[in-house]
Amino acid sequence: MKTLPHDHGQKFEQMREQIPGPEAFQIVADLFKQMGDLSRVRIFWLLCHCEECVINISSLMEMSSPAVSHHLKQLKMTGLIISRRDGKEVYYKAADTVQAQMLHHMIEQAIEISCPYSIDDRQKEDA
Repeated sequence: MKTLPHDHGQKFEQMREQIPGPEAFQIVADLFKQMGDLSRVRIFWLLCHCEECVINISSLMEMSSPAVSHHLKQLKMTGLIISRRDGKEVYYKAADTVQAQMLHHMIEQAIEISCPYSIDDRQKEDA
């Protein structure tokens, strides 16, 4: 059985079996790449709490619609947000995935804020 150059008591084969393949880490790298942009973090956090159209997101973020659209496209490509069309409007919200939920909680814990309310709470108010 092969050992590591510095023997710390663990067998190389045991460690190798526990390390996920590069494709698993690529998923994490892609998610962190998305969160490496301040505007995308803010937009993603907003969409964790509401469903909005580009115009309203632009207004809330004080950004141009083309800039917001660019960030939405990036977030959608990695599966962090989803969209739906209603007539001419397209609405965006955070995806209901483990990755999106973890990032949402990580953002809030990192800056020590809490959810103003969830999408479910807002839908109940609208009903």
